[in-house]
Amino acid sequence: MESVRQIALSFPMVVFSILLMLAALYWLLVLLRVAPLELFEHDSLKGDHLASTLVALGFAGVPASVALSVLVVLAGALTLAVELAVLRWLPLGLFRIPLGVAVLWAAFALASPLASALCHALHRWFHRHASSHRRSLLGECVEVQAEPDAEGWTTASLADDPACQVRLHGKPESMPHAGERRVLVKFVAEEDAFRSVAERDFLDARTRLSRLRLKRQAGNGGPANSP
Repeated sequence: MESVRQIALSFPMVVFSILLMLAALYWLLVLLRVAPLELFEHDSLKGDHLASTLVALGFAGVPASVALSVLVVLAGALTLAVELAVLRWLPLGLFRIPLGVAVLWAAFALASPLASALCHALHRWFHRHASSHRRSLLGECVEVQAEPDAEGWTTASLADDPACQVRLHGKPESMPHAGERRVLVKFVAEEDAFRSVAERDFLDARTRLSRLRLKRQAGNGGPANSP
């Protein structure tokens, strides 16, 4: 028991000990219906909030709380494996801190694609219960089923789950068309419908945003080199 406590409180494992306790508390509150499942979701992907960041990392289709929990569990498991196999046997001293930081970064980097794949496998279950957490569908790709009516209303089915359909409400400047692939970018609760953009426009906008973030980071760290 003492060895378990030492491992749980050692760095970097202590980070996951805290995160997992917080995650367990959160899911307990969800089960008790005190906390919402869509705790981190917003009505729109616009903005640098957590849900939009997770969508950009490939976690669209599941609530951000689920994606974060899976990511933390997998990264924690990888860190625990490194701790048991390597770190606990080395006399690291103060070098444990920088090495632990590197292990944390590597654990999340390796766990991210694994967590994304696992969350993708859970898509269909969440799609079947989409009526209770519509906002988690933001970022999903859909195929438009019919031309919109005079008021811009039409239906679309999820590209990876045609049995799940959603309502789209287009605007004159961005009207969906039958057979077109579009990405859900905003949920309008009053209409129980989604706004969407063409898939190509969404990918282009995400690419431009990523480049802008890199330029900002370069600017914060020092003057960026001209292309």
